[in-house]
Order: sequence, then C-alpha cells, then structure tokens
Amino acid sequence: MIFYSTKTASIKASAEEAIFNSLPADNGLYMPESIPQLSPDFLANIENKTFNEIAIEITHTLFGNEITRSEIETIIHKAYDFEAPVRQINEQDYVLELFHGPSMAFKDFGARFMAAIMSHYLLRSKKQINILVATSGDTGGAVAQGFYKIPGISVTILYPSGKVSDIQEKQLTTLGHNVTAIEIDGTFDDCQKLVKEAFLDPELNAKFNLASANSINIARLIPQSFYYFSAYAQLKKLGKPVVFSVPSGNFGNLSAGLLAYKMGLPVEHFIAATNLNNAVPRYLKSGAYEPRASIETVSNAMDVGNPSNFVRLQRFFEDDWTLVTEKISGFYFDDGQTKNAMREVFEKSEYVMCPHTAVAYEGLQEYRKLNTSDFTGVFLSTAHPAKFIDLVEETLEESIEIPERLESLLSIEKVATKMEASFSDFKNLLMSALS
Repeated sequence: MIFYSTKTASIKASAEEAIFNSLPADNGLYMPESIPQLSPDFLANIENKTFNEIAIEITHTLFGNEITRSEIETIIHKAYDFEAPVRQINEQDYVLELFHGPSMAFKDFGARFMAAIMSHYLLRSKKQINILVATSGDTGGAVAQGFYKIPGISVTILYPSGKVSDIQEKQLTTLGHNVTAIEIDGTFDDCQKLVKEAFLDPELNAKFNLASANSINIARLIPQSFYYFSAYAQLKKLGKPVVFSVPSGNFGNLSAGLLAYKMGLPVEHFIAATNLNNAVPRYLKSGAYEPRASIETVSNAMDVGNPSNFVRLQRFFEDDWTLVTEKISGFYFDDGQTKNAMREVFEKSEYVMCPHTAVAYEGLQEYRKLNTSDFTGVFLSTAHPAKFIDLVEETLEESIEIPERLESLLSIEKVATKMEASFSDFKNLLMSALS
C-alpha cells in the first residue's frame, strides 16, 4: 500500500515508512494513494465474522503483499483479546462500547494494533524507536498500556496539566519502565504542537528514530476502522440504514469511519459531534474552517481547537465541501447539554455514559430531529464512565462502580516531569533523556 502526503502528493511512502515516519517531511499527513475495496462476498457474510476475522480481512486488503496473511493473523490476535459490543439503548438507538480494552478507552484499538505491527517490523529490522505522543486524555493511557515493555520501543507522553481526569493521569504516569510522562503547562494543542515540531527538527531526527502514536499516524486510523465494520455486522440483521454519531476532538475516530466507508462499508451518514471546540461543525455549516484556541470542557478528551485530522476528512471527499456535507452533519453542545444527556439516558434506561459518549448521543438526537427516515442510530461510547467518576457521580447523583483495574491506580503515586510549553526546553529534555 502506498501513501502520499496531503501537502505534496509527490511525496510517497510504503506502509512501513508511513507508520514509522508518522509525518511526511513537509508536515502533511499520510493518506492512502488509493483505497482498496473489500470483496462483496465478505460484506455479504460479515454478520458471521468475529471481530478478529473482520480485522484480519481489512488489514490484508489494505496492506496487500507487504505483510503475509499469517503475519497479519499473528498481529491481530496479539492486539485484540477484547470485543466492541453493541448495546440497545432505546427502540431506535444503539451504543457501540469501545471501552473493553486494557485502558478502558477506544484508543486501545489503535494503540495495541500499532504496538503489534511496529513490533513486527522492529523484529525484522532490529531497530530501536522512540514514540512521541500528545494526549488530551485517553490516548496517553492506551499508548502507555499498549507499548509497555515492548522491546525496542520507548514512549514519551505529553499531557496538559490539570486538564485530564485523575484516573487518566494515573494511567499514563504510573507505569514507568519504557514509558515517560511529561506534564505540560498548557493545552492539548500546545502538546500536539511540541510533538509536531519534534518530528520536523533535523537534529532530533538525525539522532533518534522518532514515531508518533497520535491519530496523525495512519496506523491509528486503520485499526479504528475495524469497529465500524464490527458494529455493522452486529446490526445488519435489522435491515435498516446505519447512521454513526462520533464524539470528535482530533477527528481521528471519524476519519477511521470514513476509511471504512470508502472501503465499502454501507454507512448512510456520519455525525460529527463535538463540545464547544466546534471548528468542524462550523465548517460543515458555512464552508469556512476557522480553528480557534481550545476551550476547557467536561468532555476533556475532545478539547481540541485545531484538529489535525481535519485535512484527512476533507481529502476523503476530494476537498469538496458539498461532498463532505452530503455524508457528514455536525453538531456541538455545551457542558450543560452534555450533563443533561447523561441524566436523560440514565433515567430512561439506567445506562451510564461518560461525557464524551453523551456528546455523541446528543448529536444523534439532533440529527433525528432533522431526518425522519427510518434508520438505526449508533453512537460511539469512547471511554468507561468510571474514568470520569467525580463528574459522572455528581451529574447523576448516584454512585457508580469502579472497575478494579482503574481503582488500583488511585493509590499509586504519579511520576511526571512538569515543564512549560517551550520547544527548546522539550528538545533539550529529549536530547538528554533519549541519549
């Protein structure tokens, strides 16, 4: 599979090069030069496939002969020993639960696939790499868990001070070994900017093999497409068009859904649901993309003012705003609406949602008001509600159970280096820490 840069189409890379380089030299993003179609027979019988069987077929279709099918099977079975179940919430709506992995967030799907496929390539090349990743919440914990003690890989995670939940912070600051946490005095956008600057710095790249585990890396999007296919497989028997409502921050999750659609998944429509960081919903309404400084909200993992994957969202539709809006609708919600949605669903169905899941639920309800056709609505649940236990319990006025794997973290002391959002300071730290 060949990838090109969204900034300079003549810059090309193989799958292995795109995965390890993360960003092209021109600071664009890698996109597939062409998107292969899944076989009609596979889609016709997808309801009979397991999650791993679906993942193997998608990966094999995308990578072609770059990795053998038996190697792909090993990678997938190494990455996934958990499912992505769909649960019915009301007569028309279903929730796709993506929090059954080790860090209890949807980022596990991407992080574990990346760890497995990078490990495959590293064993063959005998290289050492250094992963840099910025997190607004769940990416850090998933990457920390996914890459923990993987031979040949060290991980440095940047997160915004005071802007992740206590459990999220503990997940990325308590492992140690090959995982280092840096607490940045700033926003997620500041963290993301530092990571991007590192990838464009000649001295750092000459000295270290740098790679990213953020959704800027194409290897994050590929595995996130798996659960869209899996959800469709579980709901196909209903015989209705499917609409996905996606809680969106950096827009990797929605981009993965678009990849699935372009590979042949029959999706009726996508909903981009955001909090007050609403650059994309505003673009979908007006055609003008105007990023702004990020705003702090209760759905902190979506506090992204300038989503990196916006360019991919456009490129899937040849940068044509009309084509984009035919397939994607955008809605945004404030903290009060988010909390009201959490209460509404709990009161009606006793289902507990994290704030990000609530934003996706609200997006689906808004879309239904504008579209009276008969369809199956699926909203994505991106994290276990216990990861935001203080907010959830305060909002619902109920105690919720904390899974043991999360509760055990609370008594462990965090280990993180705190610093300003200065690239020169960050570079100096990397030069000394990675040497």
